[in-house]
Amino acid sequence: MPASAPKPDLGLYVHWPFCRKKCPYCDFNSHVSTTDDSDAFGTALCLEMSHMANMLPDCRALKSIFFGGGTPSLMPPSVIGKIITHAENTFGFAPMIEITAEANPTSVEANIMTEFYHAGVNRVSMGVQSLDDDILKFLGREHSVAEALSALETVRHSFENLSIDLIYATAGQTIKAWQNTLSQALVFDVPHLSLYQLTIEPGTVFYTRQRHGETLNLDDDRAANLYDLTQHMTAAAGLPAYEISNHAKPGAKCQHNMNYWRAADWVGIGPGAHGRFTINADNSANLQRVGTATRRSPAGWLQAVKTQGHGIDSHTHDAADAFAAEMIMMGLRLTDGVHIQQIENICGPRDGWLDHGAVKQAIEDGWLDGDQTADNGMVTALRATEAGRLRLNHIIAMILR
Repeated sequence: MPASAPKPDLGLYVHWPFCRKKCPYCDFNSHVSTTDDSDAFGTALCLEMSHMANMLPDCRALKSIFFGGGTPSLMPPSVIGKIITHAENTFGFAPMIEITAEANPTSVEANIMTEFYHAGVNRVSMGVQSLDDDILKFLGREHSVAEALSALETVRHSFENLSIDLIYATAGQTIKAWQNTLSQALVFDVPHLSLYQLTIEPGTVFYTRQRHGETLNLDDDRAANLYDLTQHMTAAAGLPAYEISNHAKPGAKCQHNMNYWRAADWVGIGPGAHGRFTINADNSANLQRVGTATRRSPAGWLQAVKTQGHGIDSHTHDAADAFAAEMIMMGLRLTDGVHIQQIENICGPRDGWLDHGAVKQAIEDGWLDGDQTADNGMVTALRATEAGRLRLNHIIAMILR
């Protein structure tokens, strides 16, 4: 990357690992607890943040903060405020910083979000997951549809920047049923929707049940029908997809998640948090992508931070070709796709990480669109087509060396 090129955006991810109940589909690092020492964890998060900041090759203002979990809306607002203040003192804030907290749509958590707003949070992602009581029960959620709708009304009084998460393609779900749920969500006229097909992840309760013979989600063909419906309904409502599962009004893309998909830089703190950032970015010959992962056990992480200032469990260094693969894998999730020349500027010639024949074949098959130069026909940009987004893992395995 030329020395004059701008540095990548920097984000901060804060993991709060505690939940009141473990959902059967969830494979995140979450732990059921009602007795955690919130103040001790808040102090430890600030300590680890300082350690991670010292690992960065340069000082940049934060563009985003994301409180994930677990259930961050169970955090005391005083702890949220302490972490945000420490982040500003440690990194500084870019203009219009986005600060997101995930929340469950229970009445208690909805009411506390007003205090989160005063603590500095300016965006909320509500884990509604369904607007069908039977599906909510199947997903192991604590709230009802009525409570979710009430919580959304409460939260929108404080937050203009509000996102709703929904899960679809559960076993037996019909096109009509999903259409009704999505229509209800669109009535709220929120600026952002995250719409995920149910996937069965190893290590979850659903995974065990599936191995015992239960059918928990739709087959690929039926799921694809619901996906197509989703694209048409959201686009018609002014929230087109900007990523495989995410839809937004103009100007309302989740900036923190865009950081992931663009393979920019972020620091991850808290039990089981991951971070990635680039060093020697102005010298591509020595480019390295640094990855950190912290201890997953909340108790083990807390003890490690108390004794050594951080809970890092693994520390990796990827070379330029692996970083190029990361940018391709993440960037093709976006409707804007990836700019091959930009990746070459950072990671070196494409011959080392891109299979030209496979790219040509994917374009001919209608799975990728590509911009090409007029002089030599070299691909300068790649985007997954609508058909390609349904088989993206296969395409990525094809085109990466």
